[in-house]
Amino acid sequence: MLGRWGSRRIAAAGGLALSASTFCTEQASAHVKWFCAYNVAGQPRGLENVLCPDFEVLMLVAFTMLLFGYIVEWSAIGTALLAALNRVTSGLRADTEVIVRAACGFFFVACWANGGVILTPELKTASPLIPWIQLALAAGLIWRETLIFTALGIAGLFFYAVYEYGIFHLLDYPIFLGIAAYLGLTGLNRDFFGMRPLDLMRYSAAVTLMWASVEKWAYPQWTYPLFVTHPDMSFGFTPEFYLRAAGMVEFTLSFALILTPLVRRVAAIILCTMFIAAVPEFGKIDAIGHAPIIAVILGIIGDDAPSRRLVHLRLGIKENLARFKVAISGWDFLLIPAAYCAALACFLVAYYALHSVLYGTHIA
Repeated sequence: MLGRWGSRRIAAAGGLALSASTFCTEQASAHVKWFCAYNVAGQPRGLENVLCPDFEVLMLVAFTMLLFGYIVEWSAIGTALLAALNRVTSGLRADTEVIVRAACGFFFVACWANGGVILTPELKTASPLIPWIQLALAAGLIWRETLIFTALGIAGLFFYAVYEYGIFHLLDYPIFLGIAAYLGLTGLNRDFFGMRPLDLMRYSAAVTLMWASVEKWAYPQWTYPLFVTHPDMSFGFTPEFYLRAAGMVEFTLSFALILTPLVRRVAAIILCTMFIAAVPEFGKIDAIGHAPIIAVILGIIGDDAPSRRLVHLRLGIKENLARFKVAISGWDFLLIPAAYCAALACFLVAYYALHSVLYGTHIA
């Protein structure tokens, strides 16, 4: 039996997950490196401290909710929800390219106007050339024919930042490579070996946010100053538990972005709410820094393309089976918790192993 304390953990974790859109509004959406002191080369918290009972309970609640979302998607309710979502988001779907180009244009013009940054607020540069490159990239977004040059420029800035700050730091931002791929392929009117440009951007967003969630577990001390300036953000929980839960909610929502249409679009809606709601609290830095990713998430919300696996499963199912029975008989149902646990393990191991290799820190 879990006992009183185990039951309280489950209740607390469940409540936090159900209110994810408000729970992580400040923490998950405000990139801590933009507002607090940090040391990328410092010793991260040992894995034995990260993988605690609270972490395990939160993980259990998280993938249980993913399974619930998958079952709902296969049901008649899920079909109705998808149909309603398709109607409501038709404008986003039609204008995804315009939204991404406009948001990126705003982002690069703001970077040019403020000066001194490469791609994000903490990536400082003294180069007088960078702001003018950023302005040129914004101009290249005006015409479809010049999107390829903006795409190459974004990739160039990313790798320049890698040269200046190291690959580990820039693993926070692979979404910029996803955006570059989207813009380049859109400008050329091509896909990537059968993969849509929007899918590349979606996967890069998922990887970016999953990696950032591990940082909350590895370096919770970076965020502690925010609890002083924003004391209400912990919702009465201890900073330790709050950050574990915030990281788990963020990781789960980010992982959901690679799943089936309804699950990923609902996750994107929650993430978008989190990012936008954080702007009044953290100001223009947050608005500028997160403008591109908000545009990407809006594109995911509007995307009505079905999952290929989902289509194949439906084609191979007997028509007289109820949709709920289909959900529990489809092998994807068993694959989701396995994939979730594998992704969580891979990101944790990759984060700590790479940090150990690059900076000589201890994993345990």
